[in-house]
Amino acid sequence: MAEAAAALGQFDFAGDDHVVPFQVEGLDVRGRAVQLGPMLDAILERHHYPAPVARLLAEVVVLTVLLGTSLKFDGKFTVQTKGDGPVDLLVADFSTPENVRAYARFDRALLDQAIASGETEPEQLLGKGVLAFTIDQGKFAQPYQGIVALDGTSLEEIAGVYFRQSEQIPTRVRLAAAELFDRDDAGKPRHRWRAGGLVAQFLPEAPERMRQPDLHGGDGDTGDRPHGEDDAWTEARSLVETIDADELTDPQVGTERLLFRLFHERGVRVFEPRAVFDRCSCSREKIGNVLKGFTAEEIEASQENGEISVTCEFCSTTYRFEATELQPAE
Repeated sequence: MAEAAAALGQFDFAGDDHVVPFQVEGLDVRGRAVQLGPMLDAILERHHYPAPVARLLAEVVVLTVLLGTSLKFDGKFTVQTKGDGPVDLLVADFSTPENVRAYARFDRALLDQAIASGETEPEQLLGKGVLAFTIDQGKFAQPYQGIVALDGTSLEEIAGVYFRQSEQIPTRVRLAAAELFDRDDAGKPRHRWRAGGLVAQFLPEAPERMRQPDLHGGDGDTGDRPHGEDDAWTEARSLVETIDADELTDPQVGTERLLFRLFHERGVRVFEPRAVFDRCSCSREKIGNVLKGFTAEEIEASQENGEISVTCEFCSTTYRFEATELQPAE
């Protein structure tokens, strides 16, 4: 069934933790926008990440949600960074139709050094490495993975390079995360995380209009190759680039209001929002099946006081097994 469109002002706001698809017919642009609140806060606070790490992971979660909710099939979409910086691993995955989980790994000593020296920009924390996008449709299809380099630029810029290289669709991505300090209904101090993002793509009916400047060819490239960009995409991209980070995270702005600010002169339309939830895919049964593949020697080495404990890195749930449950049948 096709998604039902509504003109701005003819519906209730989607609110936090809902992805809002949109279309700007006057510019041949489609996209998705989101503001994450309670869902993201639960993921980050569960691990008590230091603020620079939490901010990075929040951006990865936003990117994963924006792209994962566009899947038209049952499966899993994963965004993962691996680098040589203080934050050496960020991973978030979206399991259709609505479940999100995420995890960050960092070196505490290196992170403290980076904070002390003021080197907390995303590119400084991630270092050199790769950003990978993986689509897994299950056992009936081979996973697809696209990889781009972590090259010292922001995550949103690197994501744009991925689209340009792999899908060859003119795309602009915006990501932002913020800490909020306020008071709850009882007047007690409260700390919360929020994040927001938007992805816009140029999808005209005539594919030849999707031309864009070529990527730099490396050494010896004078940059004087003929290239061009459609005026409609130039306008759309320029509008997206005017977004302030505060607008993406401000709960008083809201996703639909932001879209109206950007595109109302060109006839923006929004579609049915997609809710997303903080839900891990781990289970006692899955972990038990993994442990049952251990040898008797591995089980013996893993147990303590006759028990094996396994904690999920994503949701921090601990599963305990009696060693006798896992002994291979004789």
